Amino acid sequence: MTMITDGLAENGRAQGAAAPARPAVSRSAVSSGEVRDYFALLKPRVMSLVVFTALVGMVVAKGHIHPVIGFASLLAIAVGAGASGCLNMWWDADIDAVMTRTARRPIPAGRVTGEEALAFGLTLAVGSVLFLELVANWVAAGLLAFTIFFYVVVYSMWLKRATPQNIVIGGAAGAFPPMIGEAAVTGSVSVDTLVLFAIIFIWTPPHFWALALVKSGDYARAGVPMLPNVAGPDATRLQILIYTLLLVPVGIAPAFLGIGGVAYALVSALTGLGMIGFAWRVFRLREGDPAMKAAQRLFAFSILYLFLLFAVLLAEHAFGLGAAFRGGLA
Repeated sequence: MTMITDGLAENGRAQGAAAPARPAVSRSAVSSGEVRDYFALLKPRVMSLVVFTALVGMVVAKGHIHPVIGFASLLAIAVGAGASGCLNMWWDADIDAVMTRTARRPIPAGRVTGEEALAFGLTLAVGSVLFLELVANWVAAGLLAFTIFFYVVVYSMWLKRATPQNIVIGGAAGAFPPMIGEAAVTGSVSVDTLVLFAIIFIWTPPHFWALALVKSGDYARAGVPMLPNVAGPDATRLQILIYTLLLVPVGIAPAFLGIGGVAYALVSALTGLGMIGFAWRVFRLREGDPAMKAAQRLFAFSILYLFLLFAVLLAEHAFGLGAAFRGGLA
């Protein structure tokens, strides 16, 4: 999600220098944005992951929900996630403008004004929370409201520009959806979705730090203190390996807690070994193109890893396989 450049920025951070002021972003007085630009503000790829993990939270919940209520709840969660993405883009427009991979986003490109994005995001945020409270319950709505607040205010406005641990702490925002999904069904949160929260939370640092190793120059121009630019690439590689070693047993844990079955145990173990292998390669290769390719491969595989864990949980519960398999692990 974010980064900063070499010696100068690193030395400034090490000496406690103040974060650089947010540069002005050129915006047209009148928006030229189309529907696709407003849709892009919602960060649809992130939104789809949120919906997917929230759905898994629903299906593992010890309760039942009417399909229409379930669909409406997922819609509210999706809109809330989109609102978070929109408000994040509004606040980070100055950063996006100087990073090559984000410069063509609607606000820095001048297709949507900052004021329009702010109004759009706030409307969606308030509407999604109220709608979820109406169709589900206040616990789910409260968790959704807190998630939006955490991502926009705690992560985007504070942590992202203040500390190289931004991803570690801020990763909680992306880990809440399974809990929101369960709360929509039961009105409460159990150990089951707390474990799913932990998987996403611990997965986030190695996932994004792998990207940070590749895009460190891009983040450096934006003045964002990502770990490779503050602590250095070697320290980042070590942290990636440590978090991956922590992640794998947590990823397997649902099989032994009655959430997942034998299929989940096999997939989580095999893909966990894959994560360790890719993380070890990132740790071992320190320079040049092979090191960058290793980080890119870890980043790509980490997406597959998380998807497979949640997909197998979804399949087991949706088709009644989990209950049959869990007897073999008891």
